[in-house]
Amino acid sequence: MTDSSLDIFEQHESNVRGYIRAFPVVFDSARGSTLVAADGREYLDFFAGAGVLNYGHNNPAFTRALIEYLERGGIIHGLDMATSAKRGFIEAFERLVLAPRGLEYKLQFTGPTGANAVEAALKVARQATGRSNVVAFTNAFHGLSLGGLAATGNSHYRTAAGVTLDNVTRLPYDGYLGAGVDTLDLFERMLDDGGSGLDLPAAVIVEAVQGEGGINVASAPWLQRLRRVTEEHGILLILDEIQSGVGRTGSFFAFEESGIVPDLVTVSKSISGSGLPMSLVLMRPAVDVWKPGQHTGTFRGNNLAFISARVALEEYWADSAFMDDVAAKSTSLMSSLEAIAAEHPDLGLTVRGRGLFAGLVCDSDPTLAGRISAEAFRRGLVIETSGAADQVLKFLPALTITADELERGVQIVRESLAAVLATAPAR
Repeated sequence: MTDSSLDIFEQHESNVRGYIRAFPVVFDSARGSTLVAADGREYLDFFAGAGVLNYGHNNPAFTRALIEYLERGGIIHGLDMATSAKRGFIEAFERLVLAPRGLEYKLQFTGPTGANAVEAALKVARQATGRSNVVAFTNAFHGLSLGGLAATGNSHYRTAAGVTLDNVTRLPYDGYLGAGVDTLDLFERMLDDGGSGLDLPAAVIVEAVQGEGGINVASAPWLQRLRRVTEEHGILLILDEIQSGVGRTGSFFAFEESGIVPDLVTVSKSISGSGLPMSLVLMRPAVDVWKPGQHTGTFRGNNLAFISARVALEEYWADSAFMDDVAAKSTSLMSSLEAIAAEHPDLGLTVRGRGLFAGLVCDSDPTLAGRISAEAFRRGLVIETSGAADQVLKFLPALTITADELERGVQIVRESLAAVLATAPAR
Protein backbone atom coordinates (compact mmCIF):
# COMPACT_ATOMS: atom_id res chain seq x y z
CA MET A 1 0.00 0.00 0.00
CA THR A 2 1.29 3.47 -0.84
CA ASP A 3 2.45 5.48 2.17
CA SER A 4 -0.11 8.18 3.02
CA SER A 5 1.95 9.90 5.74
CA LEU A 6 2.96 13.54 5.28
CA ASP A 7 5.84 13.33 7.80
CA ILE A 8 8.64 13.24 5.23
CA PHE A 9 7.38 16.46 3.61
CA GLU A 10 7.21 18.20 6.98
CA GLN A 11 10.70 17.06 7.92
CA HIS A 12 12.57 17.60 4.68
CA GLU A 13 10.74 20.03 2.40
CA SER A 14 11.16 23.80 2.65
CA ASN A 15 8.62 25.97 4.44
CA VAL A 16 7.89 27.56 1.07
CA ARG A 17 5.54 24.69 0.16
CA GLY A 18 2.01 25.98 -0.24
CA TYR A 19 -0.76 23.86 -1.73
CA ILE A 20 0.15 20.86 0.45
CA ARG A 21 -1.04 22.93 3.42
CA ALA A 22 -4.48 23.51 1.90
CA PHE A 23 -4.82 19.95 0.61
CA PRO A 24 -2.92 17.82 3.16
CA VAL A 25 -3.01 14.33 1.66
CA VAL A 26 -0.62 12.29 -0.46
CA PHE A 27 -2.06 12.08 -3.97
CA ASP A 28 -1.16 8.96 -5.92
CA SER A 29 -3.03 8.84 -9.22
CA ALA A 30 -5.52 10.78 -11.30
CA ARG A 31 -7.73 10.55 -14.37
CA GLY A 32 -9.89 13.26 -15.89
CA SER A 33 -11.30 15.32 -13.03
CA THR A 34 -10.63 12.76 -10.31
CA LEU A 35 -7.64 12.71 -7.98
CA VAL A 36 -6.96 9.57 -5.94
CA ALA A 37 -5.08 9.75 -2.64
CA ALA A 38 -2.65 7.13 -1.41
CA ASP A 39 -5.30 5.84 1.00
CA GLY A 40 -7.69 5.26 -1.90
CA ARG A 41 -10.01 8.19 -1.28
CA GLU A 42 -11.18 10.03 -4.40
CA TYR A 43 -11.38 13.80 -4.78
CA LEU A 44 -13.17 15.80 -7.45
CA ASP A 45 -10.74 18.34 -8.90
CA PHE A 46 -11.89 21.98 -9.31
CA PHE A 47 -8.26 23.14 -9.18
CA ALA A 48 -6.76 21.62 -12.36
CA GLY A 49 -3.17 22.19 -11.31
CA ALA A 50 -3.80 25.94 -10.94
CA GLY A 51 -4.84 26.03 -14.60
CA VAL A 52 -2.30 23.60 -16.02
CA LEU A 53 -4.75 20.76 -16.70
CA ASN A 54 -7.42 22.27 -18.92
CA TYR A 55 -7.81 18.87 -20.60
CA GLY A 56 -7.88 16.91 -17.33
CA HIS A 57 -5.43 14.52 -15.71
CA ASN A 58 -3.77 11.82 -17.82
CA ASN A 59 -5.84 12.49 -20.90
CA PRO A 60 -5.63 9.16 -22.76
CA ALA A 61 -5.04 10.81 -26.15
CA PHE A 62 -1.92 12.51 -24.80
CA THR A 63 -0.74 9.47 -22.86
CA ARG A 64 -0.87 7.26 -25.97
CA ALA A 65 1.09 9.77 -28.04
CA LEU A 66 3.73 10.20 -25.34
CA ILE A 67 4.19 6.45 -24.88
CA GLU A 68 4.53 5.92 -28.63
CA TYR A 69 7.08 8.73 -28.86
CA LEU A 70 9.14 7.35 -25.97
CA GLU A 71 9.03 3.80 -27.28
CA ARG A 72 10.39 4.86 -30.67
CA GLY A 73 13.26 6.75 -29.02
CA GLY A 74 12.06 10.25 -29.83
CA ILE A 75 14.27 13.15 -28.74
CA ILE A 76 13.42 14.23 -25.17
CA HIS A 77 15.92 17.03 -24.56
CA GLY A 78 16.87 19.24 -27.49
CA LEU A 79 17.69 22.74 -26.21
CA ASP A 80 16.53 24.93 -29.13
CA MET A 81 17.70 22.58 -31.85
CA ALA A 82 15.31 21.56 -34.61
CA THR A 83 13.36 18.39 -33.86
CA SER A 84 10.43 16.69 -35.51
CA ALA A 85 8.42 17.11 -32.31
CA LYS A 86 8.92 20.89 -32.30
CA ARG A 87 8.16 21.12 -36.01
CA GLY A 88 4.92 19.20 -35.53
CA PHE A 89 3.82 21.57 -32.76
CA ILE A 90 4.70 24.73 -34.71
CA GLU A 91 2.78 23.48 -37.75
CA ALA A 92 -0.28 22.62 -35.64
CA PHE A 93 -0.17 25.91 -33.74
CA GLU A 94 0.02 27.90 -36.96
CA ARG A 95 -2.73 25.89 -38.64
CA LEU A 96 -5.18 25.60 -35.75
CA VAL A 97 -4.57 28.70 -33.62
CA LEU A 98 -2.83 31.53 -35.46
CA ALA A 99 -4.13 31.26 -39.02
CA PRO A 100 -7.84 30.95 -38.13
CA ARG A 101 -7.53 34.13 -36.02
CA GLY A 102 -5.50 36.07 -38.56
CA LEU A 103 -2.58 36.38 -36.15
CA GLU A 104 0.97 36.77 -37.41
CA TYR A 105 3.32 35.98 -34.55
CA LYS A 106 6.82 34.61 -34.22
CA LEU A 107 7.15 31.92 -31.54
CA GLN A 108 9.81 32.03 -28.85
CA PHE A 109 10.24 28.87 -26.80
CA THR A 110 11.39 30.08 -23.40
CA GLY A 111 12.34 28.22 -20.25
CA PRO A 112 9.48 26.00 -19.09
CA THR A 113 7.72 28.29 -16.60
CA GLY A 114 5.20 31.04 -17.17
CA ALA A 115 7.44 33.41 -15.25
CA ASN A 116 10.22 32.81 -17.77
CA ALA A 117 7.88 33.70 -20.61
CA VAL A 118 6.99 36.95 -18.84
CA GLU A 119 10.67 37.72 -18.27
CA ALA A 120 11.39 37.19 -21.96
CA ALA A 121 8.44 39.34 -23.06
CA LEU A 122 9.49 42.21 -20.80
CA LYS A 123 13.11 42.00 -21.91
CA VAL A 124 12.39 41.98 -25.63
CA ALA A 125 9.85 44.80 -25.24
CA ARG A 126 12.48 46.92 -23.53
CA GLN A 127 15.02 46.10 -26.24
CA ALA A 128 12.59 46.82 -29.06
CA THR A 129 11.59 50.24 -27.69
CA GLY A 130 14.80 51.31 -25.96
CA ARG A 131 12.76 52.20 -22.88
CA SER A 132 12.75 50.59 -19.44
CA ASN A 133 9.46 51.49 -17.72
CA VAL A 134 6.52 49.07 -17.82
CA VAL A 135 2.92 49.65 -16.77
CA ALA A 136 1.18 46.89 -14.82
CA PHE A 137 -2.11 46.85 -12.97
CA THR A 138 -3.51 46.42 -9.50
CA ASN A 139 -4.02 42.78 -8.45
CA ALA A 140 -1.90 41.56 -11.37
CA PHE A 141 0.02 38.30 -11.15
CA HIS A 142 2.86 37.77 -13.62
CA GLY A 143 5.12 35.30 -11.82
CA LEU A 144 7.64 35.36 -9.00
CA SER A 145 10.99 35.82 -10.73
CA LEU A 146 12.19 39.39 -10.22
CA GLY A 147 10.99 40.89 -13.50
CA GLY A 148 7.58 39.25 -13.28
CA LEU A 149 7.37 39.97 -9.56
CA ALA A 150 7.95 43.67 -10.17
CA ALA A 151 4.78 43.61 -12.29
CA THR A 152 2.86 41.51 -9.74
CA GLY A 153 0.64 43.36 -7.28
CA ASN A 154 0.21 41.09 -4.26
CA SER A 155 2.25 42.28 -1.27
CA HIS A 156 2.59 38.71 0.08
CA TYR A 157 4.75 37.82 -2.92
CA ARG A 158 6.45 41.19 -3.32
CA THR A 159 7.82 41.26 0.22
CA ALA A 160 9.73 38.03 -0.46
CA ALA A 161 11.88 39.65 -3.16
CA GLY A 162 14.57 40.98 -0.84
CA VAL A 163 15.39 43.79 -3.29
CA THR A 164 13.62 46.82 -4.69
CA LEU A 165 11.30 46.08 -7.58
CA ASP A 166 11.85 48.87 -10.06
CA ASN A 167 10.87 50.07 -13.53
CA VAL A 168 7.15 49.34 -13.15
CA THR A 169 4.34 51.87 -12.77
CA ARG A 170 1.17 50.49 -11.17
CA LEU A 171 -2.21 51.68 -12.43
CA PRO A 172 -5.79 50.66 -11.51
CA TYR A 173 -7.28 47.68 -13.38
CA ASP A 174 -10.72 47.82 -14.92
CA GLY A 175 -13.30 48.11 -12.12
CA TYR A 176 -10.74 48.79 -9.40
CA LEU A 177 -12.26 52.20 -8.61
CA GLY A 178 -15.85 50.96 -8.80
CA ALA A 179 -18.55 50.76 -11.42
CA GLY A 180 -18.79 53.69 -13.80
CA VAL A 181 -15.15 54.74 -13.47
CA ASP A 182 -12.96 54.17 -16.52
CA THR A 183 -9.55 53.70 -14.96
CA LEU A 184 -7.84 54.39 -18.30
CA ASP A 185 -8.75 58.05 -17.92
CA LEU A 186 -5.91 58.23 -15.42
CA PHE A 187 -3.46 56.41 -17.69
CA GLU A 188 -4.22 58.60 -20.68
CA ARG A 189 -4.06 61.78 -18.62
CA MET A 190 -0.67 60.79 -17.17
CA LEU A 191 0.71 59.99 -20.62
CA ASP A 192 -0.38 63.38 -21.93
CA ASP A 193 0.91 65.35 -18.93
CA GLY A 194 4.65 66.01 -18.87
CA GLY A 195 4.38 66.66 -15.15
CA SER A 196 2.78 63.32 -14.20
CA GLY A 197 6.08 61.60 -13.51
CA LEU A 198 5.15 58.67 -15.74
CA ASP A 199 8.08 57.81 -17.98
CA LEU A 200 6.88 56.69 -21.40
CA PRO A 201 6.59 52.93 -20.99
CA ALA A 202 8.19 50.29 -23.14
CA ALA A 203 5.14 48.12 -22.60
CA VAL A 204 1.89 47.57 -20.78
CA ILE A 205 1.38 44.07 -19.41
CA VAL A 206 -2.15 42.97 -18.55
CA GLU A 207 -4.35 39.91 -18.00
CA ALA A 208 -7.72 39.97 -19.78
CA VAL A 209 -8.99 38.01 -16.77
CA GLN A 210 -6.99 38.17 -13.56
CA GLY A 211 -6.83 34.75 -11.92
CA GLU A 212 -4.67 35.03 -8.82
CA GLY A 213 -5.91 38.60 -8.38
CA GLY A 214 -9.47 37.42 -7.72
CA ILE A 215 -11.16 36.55 -11.06
CA ASN A 216 -11.33 40.18 -12.19
CA VAL A 217 -12.60 40.48 -15.76
CA ALA A 218 -11.57 43.35 -18.03
CA SER A 219 -14.40 44.47 -20.27
CA ALA A 220 -14.02 44.43 -24.04
CA PRO A 221 -14.34 48.25 -24.30
CA TRP A 222 -11.65 48.72 -21.65
CA LEU A 223 -9.22 46.42 -23.49
CA GLN A 224 -10.06 48.09 -26.80
CA ARG A 225 -9.30 51.50 -25.35
CA LEU A 226 -6.08 50.20 -23.80
CA ARG A 227 -5.03 48.94 -27.25
CA ARG A 228 -5.80 52.33 -28.81
CA VAL A 229 -3.88 54.24 -26.15
CA THR A 230 -0.82 52.02 -26.42
CA GLU A 231 -0.80 52.24 -30.22
CA GLU A 232 -1.13 56.02 -30.17
CA HIS A 233 1.88 56.36 -27.87
CA GLY A 234 4.09 53.66 -29.40
CA ILE A 235 3.80 51.40 -26.35
CA LEU A 236 3.89 47.62 -26.79
CA LEU A 237 0.92 45.70 -25.37
CA ILE A 238 1.63 42.36 -23.67
CA LEU A 239 -1.30 40.06 -22.89
CA ASP A 240 -0.50 37.54 -20.17
CA GLU A 241 -2.57 34.49 -21.16
CA ILE A 242 -0.74 32.03 -18.94
CA GLN A 243 -3.75 31.07 -16.81
CA SER A 244 -6.62 32.61 -18.78
CA GLY A 245 -5.62 31.16 -22.16
CA VAL A 246 -5.93 27.81 -23.97
CA GLY A 247 -9.73 27.81 -23.81
CA ARG A 248 -10.17 28.70 -20.17
CA THR A 249 -12.41 31.73 -20.79
CA GLY A 250 -14.36 30.26 -23.70
CA SER A 251 -11.98 31.04 -26.57
CA PHE A 252 -8.38 30.02 -27.14
CA PHE A 253 -7.14 33.43 -25.98
CA ALA A 254 -8.98 35.50 -23.39
CA PHE A 255 -8.30 38.68 -25.40
CA GLU A 256 -10.24 37.37 -28.41
CA GLU A 257 -13.60 38.58 -27.12
CA SER A 258 -12.37 42.19 -27.36
CA GLY A 259 -11.10 41.82 -30.92
CA ILE A 260 -7.71 43.36 -30.11
CA VAL A 261 -4.35 42.14 -31.38
CA PRO A 262 -1.57 42.41 -28.77
CA ASP A 263 2.07 42.93 -29.69
CA LEU A 264 3.18 40.08 -27.44
CA VAL A 265 1.36 37.20 -25.75
CA THR A 266 2.69 34.93 -23.01
CA VAL A 267 1.38 31.35 -22.98
CA SER A 268 2.17 28.53 -20.56
CA LYS A 269 0.33 26.24 -18.09
CA SER A 270 -2.12 24.30 -20.30
CA ILE A 271 -0.35 24.81 -23.61
CA SER A 272 1.37 21.42 -23.28
CA GLY A 273 -1.99 19.73 -22.70
CA SER A 274 -0.52 17.01 -20.51
CA GLY A 275 0.86 19.10 -17.66
CA LEU A 276 4.44 18.85 -18.87
CA PRO A 277 6.37 22.15 -18.54
CA MET A 278 6.23 24.42 -21.58
CA SER A 279 6.06 28.16 -22.21
CA LEU A 280 5.85 30.42 -25.22
CA VAL A 281 6.12 34.08 -26.12
CA LEU A 282 4.22 35.10 -29.23
CA MET A 283 5.44 38.35 -30.76
CA ARG A 284 4.85 40.45 -33.84
CA PRO A 285 7.79 39.98 -36.22
CA ALA A 286 8.83 43.63 -35.80
CA VAL A 287 9.25 43.08 -32.05
CA ASP A 288 11.56 40.10 -32.53
CA VAL A 289 14.81 42.05 -32.09
CA TRP A 290 16.63 39.30 -30.19
CA LYS A 291 20.18 38.44 -31.11
CA PRO A 292 20.87 34.67 -31.08
CA GLY A 293 21.24 33.32 -27.56
CA GLN A 294 20.18 36.49 -25.70
CA HIS A 295 17.50 34.59 -23.77
CA THR A 296 18.35 30.93 -23.34
CA GLY A 297 17.42 28.11 -21.01
CA THR A 298 18.47 24.49 -20.69
CA PHE A 299 14.89 23.24 -20.82
CA ARG A 300 13.42 25.49 -23.49
CA GLY A 301 13.09 22.45 -25.76
CA ASN A 302 10.79 20.05 -23.89
CA ASN A 303 10.02 17.70 -26.74
CA LEU A 304 7.60 15.57 -24.74
CA ALA A 305 5.56 18.72 -24.16
CA PHE A 306 5.64 19.48 -27.89
CA ILE A 307 4.14 16.05 -28.58
CA SER A 308 1.22 16.39 -26.15
CA ALA A 309 0.69 20.04 -27.11
CA ARG A 310 0.32 19.12 -30.75
CA VAL A 311 -2.11 16.32 -29.97
CA ALA A 312 -4.17 18.67 -27.77
CA LEU A 313 -4.51 21.14 -30.61
CA GLU A 314 -5.47 18.46 -33.11
CA GLU A 315 -7.92 16.75 -30.75
CA TYR A 316 -9.74 19.84 -29.46
CA TRP A 317 -9.21 22.81 -31.78
CA ALA A 318 -9.94 21.53 -35.27
CA ASP A 319 -13.56 22.72 -35.00
CA SER A 320 -15.85 24.58 -32.58
CA ALA A 321 -17.28 21.55 -30.74
CA PHE A 322 -14.94 21.84 -27.76
CA MET A 323 -15.63 25.53 -27.17
CA ASP A 324 -19.36 24.99 -27.66
CA ASP A 325 -19.23 22.42 -24.87
CA VAL A 326 -17.24 24.78 -22.62
CA ALA A 327 -19.80 27.54 -23.25
CA ALA A 328 -22.67 25.28 -22.17
CA LYS A 329 -20.87 24.25 -18.99
CA SER A 330 -19.94 27.86 -18.29
CA THR A 331 -23.59 28.90 -18.45
CA SER A 332 -24.48 26.11 -16.04
CA LEU A 333 -21.69 27.00 -13.61
CA MET A 334 -22.49 30.72 -13.56
CA SER A 335 -26.20 30.06 -13.05
CA SER A 336 -25.48 27.71 -10.17
CA LEU A 337 -23.14 30.19 -8.48
CA GLU A 338 -25.67 32.99 -8.88
CA ALA A 339 -28.24 30.71 -7.23
CA ILE A 340 -25.91 30.08 -4.28
CA ALA A 341 -25.37 33.82 -3.86
CA ALA A 342 -29.13 34.42 -3.97
CA GLU A 343 -29.69 31.78 -1.28
CA HIS A 344 -27.61 33.86 1.16
CA PRO A 345 -28.51 37.52 0.54
CA ASP A 346 -27.17 38.50 3.98
CA LEU A 347 -23.63 37.47 2.97
CA GLY A 348 -23.36 39.86 0.03
CA LEU A 349 -21.83 37.18 -2.19
CA THR A 350 -21.15 38.08 -5.81
CA VAL A 351 -20.14 36.05 -8.84
CA ARG A 352 -17.73 36.98 -11.58
CA GLY A 353 -15.76 35.30 -14.32
CA ARG A 354 -15.82 34.07 -17.92
CA GLY A 355 -15.89 30.58 -19.33
CA LEU A 356 -14.87 27.98 -16.77
CA PHE A 357 -12.92 30.62 -14.87
CA ALA A 358 -15.25 31.80 -12.11
CA GLY A 359 -15.17 33.21 -8.61
CA LEU A 360 -17.61 33.32 -5.70
CA VAL A 361 -16.59 36.57 -4.04
CA CYS A 362 -16.88 36.85 -0.26
CA ASP A 363 -15.89 40.49 0.32
CA SER A 364 -18.01 40.92 3.47
CA ASP A 365 -15.99 38.20 5.24
CA PRO A 366 -12.59 37.53 3.64
CA THR A 367 -12.15 34.37 5.73
CA LEU A 368 -15.27 32.72 4.34
CA ALA A 369 -13.80 31.51 1.03
CA GLY A 370 -10.94 29.76 2.82
CA ARG A 371 -13.32 28.08 5.25
CA ILE A 372 -15.52 26.87 2.41
CA SER A 373 -12.46 25.51 0.60
CA ALA A 374 -11.33 23.61 3.70
CA GLU A 375 -14.78 22.15 4.32
CA ALA A 376 -15.15 21.21 0.65
CA PHE A 377 -11.84 19.36 0.81
CA ARG A 378 -13.12 17.35 3.77
CA ARG A 379 -16.09 16.45 1.58
CA GLY A 380 -13.94 15.37 -1.36
CA LEU A 381 -13.55 18.51 -3.49
CA VAL A 382 -10.26 20.26 -4.28
CA ILE A 383 -10.91 23.98 -4.81
CA GLU A 384 -8.63 26.93 -4.04
CA THR A 385 -9.01 30.61 -3.22
CA SER A 386 -7.61 33.75 -4.81
CA GLY A 387 -7.60 37.52 -4.39
CA ALA A 388 -5.44 39.82 -2.28
CA ALA A 389 -7.10 38.55 0.90
CA ASP A 390 -7.99 35.07 -0.43
CA GLN A 391 -11.57 36.28 -0.39
CA VAL A 392 -12.60 34.60 -3.66
CA LEU A 393 -13.51 30.92 -3.99
CA LYS A 394 -11.92 30.10 -7.33
CA PHE A 395 -13.57 27.68 -9.75
CA LEU A 396 -11.00 26.25 -12.17
CA PRO A 397 -12.26 22.82 -13.27
CA ALA A 398 -10.86 21.00 -16.28
CA LEU A 399 -12.57 22.11 -19.48
CA THR A 400 -13.22 18.42 -20.15
CA ILE A 401 -15.16 17.94 -16.89
CA THR A 402 -18.51 16.23 -17.36
CA ALA A 403 -21.77 18.07 -16.68
CA ASP A 404 -22.52 15.62 -13.85
CA GLU A 405 -19.11 16.22 -12.24
CA LEU A 406 -19.58 19.97 -12.51
CA GLU A 407 -22.99 19.77 -10.87
CA ARG A 408 -21.67 17.48 -8.12
CA GLY A 409 -18.81 19.85 -7.33
CA VAL A 410 -21.11 22.87 -7.11
CA GLN A 411 -23.38 20.92 -4.78
CA ILE A 412 -20.41 20.17 -2.52
CA VAL A 413 -19.68 23.90 -2.41
CA ARG A 414 -23.31 24.63 -1.51
CA GLU A 415 -23.24 22.05 1.29
CA SER A 416 -19.85 23.24 2.51
CA LEU A 417 -21.07 26.83 2.76
CA ALA A 418 -24.08 25.67 4.78
CA ALA A 419 -21.85 23.64 7.09
CA VAL A 420 -19.45 26.54 7.63
CA LEU A 421 -22.31 28.91 8.45
CA ALA A 422 -23.84 26.41 10.85
CA THR A 423 -20.55 26.06 12.70
CA ALA A 424 -19.49 29.72 12.75
CA PRO A 425 -21.72 32.29 11.02
CA ALA A 426 -19.98 34.69 8.70
CA ARG A 427 -18.79 37.94 10.18
